[in-house]
Amino acid sequence: MRQSTEHFVTCSPGLEPTLFREAKALHLSRLEQQVGGVRFVGDMADAWRANLELRTAIRVLRRLERFSCPDDDTLYRVAKSIDWSRYLRSDGSFFVDAQCKESALDHSQFLAQRTKDAVVDSLRSASGLRPSVAKEDADLRIHVHLWRDRCTISVDTSGDSLHKRGWRKYQGYAPVAETIAAAMVLNSKWDRKAPLIDPFCGSGTILIEGALIASDTAPGLFRSFGFEKWPGHDDCAWSEIRSQAKQRAAMPPKLKLLGRDLDQDHISGAMQNVSSVGFRDNCEFVAGDACAFPWKRGWGATIATNLPYGVRVGCPEELDQLHHEFGTTLRTSCSGYNYAMLVGTRQFAHLLGFDKWDSLPLQNGSIPCRLLVGSL
Repeated sequence: MRQSTEHFVTCSPGLEPTLFREAKALHLSRLEQQVGGVRFVGDMADAWRANLELRTAIRVLRRLERFSCPDDDTLYRVAKSIDWSRYLRSDGSFFVDAQCKESALDHSQFLAQRTKDAVVDSLRSASGLRPSVAKEDADLRIHVHLWRDRCTISVDTSGDSLHKRGWRKYQGYAPVAETIAAAMVLNSKWDRKAPLIDPFCGSGTILIEGALIASDTAPGLFRSFGFEKWPGHDDCAWSEIRSQAKQRAAMPPKLKLLGRDLDQDHISGAMQNVSSVGFRDNCEFVAGDACAFPWKRGWGATIATNLPYGVRVGCPEELDQLHHEFGTTLRTSCSGYNYAMLVGTRQFAHLLGFDKWDSLPLQNGSIPCRLLVGSL
């Protein structure tokens, strides 16, 4: 477990600086911000902590080999030389995700197939047993990345994408990704003392991520990880790290998180979700119009919300009016408030009518959007 190696933590486009700040706060070593994520060097305990603690991460990849790869025979030879028994039982299941660009090997499926052959042959020659290939619920996910004939083979320590926290009971329609919701809160000016408000709360994702942040609750406490299936996994040491994270978590007793949505089903679902993380007493969800929220002057609250884009919800004829009316309401009723708002276009941002803001281009799933951060 103490052997240090290179890891790459992936994230959604635009979140690299936020993820880098998180990784720095976690005291991971030899950090480097790169396109698509953050690199660090550490042992398995560091990989465990990265999976458990990083709120904007999607996957933590442990790099095994990096080499010049001019042809498929080289790929097969290097992949077969890896000691796969450290990561996969001979009768286990695995899946290979391959990507290639600007290389002699220019077919990702062929790249994946040659890697699969190498893994199967390596384990079968050692044990006589043949692992199976399974895209769903595989015991191990292997990542192969080939760019300009330079190949990197990594194992995925995370398993399911880290945005799948494990607390969600109610999905709702078009929810914001948990990693994006966490980034909204982390990039806001919220002091974690004044109320956090989401007037378009949907299934409650943003407020729940805010509650996890305010209480210093590790986002990975509600789920399991891919590395737990690895042969030789030190469950005792891992349990100690989880236990320390649980003991650290504590919600500020007077903190309030307030959500509103027109759909009563969303409100009921949000209450289910927040109950699964244990913060029901701090969160209040009410069905109603966002523009009719009972704002209080001098509250100093932070508004964190995912405004309708019209890509998945809403219709174009109504969205302009919604943004204009909502912006007018906030400008007249919420002086001194902070905000972090996800909007679909520059036009929607300007319709809000705010004087100035910081803008961070993001991608919520496949949808390009912008995070606006500022004060009223």
